[in-house]
Amino acid sequence: MSVKNKVAIAGVGSSRVGKVPDRTGLGLAAEAAKRAVEDAGIGWDEIDGLLTAYSMTEKYFMLGSVMCEYLGVRPKYAASMVVGGATPGVMLNHAAMAIAAGECSTVLIVIGENRKTGQTRDEAVAALTTVGHPNFENPYGPPMPALYGLVAQRHMYEFGTTSEHLASVAVTARYHASLNPEAQMRTPITVDDVLDSKMIAEPLHLLDCCLISDAAGAIIVTSAERARQLTTSPVYLRGISEFHTHEHVSMAGDLTHTGAEVSGRAAYEMAGVVPGDFDMAMLYDCFTIVPLIELEELGFVARGEAGEFFAEGRARLGGQLPVNTHGGMLSHAHAGAAGGLFDIIEASRQLRGECGERQVNGAELAVVHVEGGVLSSHCTLVLSNSR
Repeated sequence: MSVKNKVAIAGVGSSRVGKVPDRTGLGLAAEAAKRAVEDAGIGWDEIDGLLTAYSMTEKYFMLGSVMCEYLGVRPKYAASMVVGGATPGVMLNHAAMAIAAGECSTVLIVIGENRKTGQTRDEAVAALTTVGHPNFENPYGPPMPALYGLVAQRHMYEFGTTSEHLASVAVTARYHASLNPEAQMRTPITVDDVLDSKMIAEPLHLLDCCLISDAAGAIIVTSAERARQLTTSPVYLRGISEFHTHEHVSMAGDLTHTGAEVSGRAAYEMAGVVPGDFDMAMLYDCFTIVPLIELEELGFVARGEAGEFFAEGRARLGGQLPVNTHGGMLSHAHAGAAGGLFDIIEASRQLRGECGERQVNGAELAVVHVEGGVLSSHCTLVLSNSR
């Protein structure tokens, strides 16, 4: 079923990010949800659908029901979903299909975690070492950075990608974050700063890795017709598609050819667009290697050319295709699935012309890509401020 232009994002909201010791994960989610509801101009009683993700800090089994309970809403459509970092995109897809099918009319998508203050360092490290396959990976103890380090090593071997190319991704993200008053890390960095930072999992240095944050985001999704009644600036879902290839990296058929190519092609086809039509891209960036692969898989550059694209400044504001104008997970914030939700929120704000100093001039069309696991589950979105 095509959901092209059938739904729109009518409101967005985000919590404070970084270190927020006075909020639990649920508290951060409530902060973001309140702002999204106010932004959409709706009442809480109008929410008849709610989707949330998973949490490493809130130890609840039925997190979707708990979120409804915490926020005081009683929807007829609700769930918690677990697709790793791809969860926000998959939730938007499910919300769109539910609205198009008449199951509900107004869905709150909200994700929040206090990973910065809600976990000790040991707990955070322990969590990162249990994501692998229980039989074939975990016995060897690789944390998540090591698994993405394998991907980076392979890309370097196949295409000649360098550590300097990876570093340029982090530098670009930090430049954009320096223009974003809400970002966790705003001090500019250089390629040398990245290369001089601590090696975490070769070839990934500390500044090649995403942040750990307390953060939450929320969006209100409704029908395109109702969105136009709620706001003068709805953001339409022009295209969306998922593709899932594996879970564990040891089961991946290829480390540099991923499901992003398939989900991207299908989303473009639904939207009736091609890569050259986009004004910006919000690409999942848990590690610097990931946006390089996504840029190639989504058809913006040929295989092996993404590193030079970033190094030459073409991913910066004012460049050929600005990428992650809020700073991404490398510099804005990352708290579980909330990291990818911020990509959707930033694209929405850009399309509404609300980003001030970091605004993309004439922004009309954005691509958002989120992935979960180790390049395992993919979801591509095409968002527009016109139908």
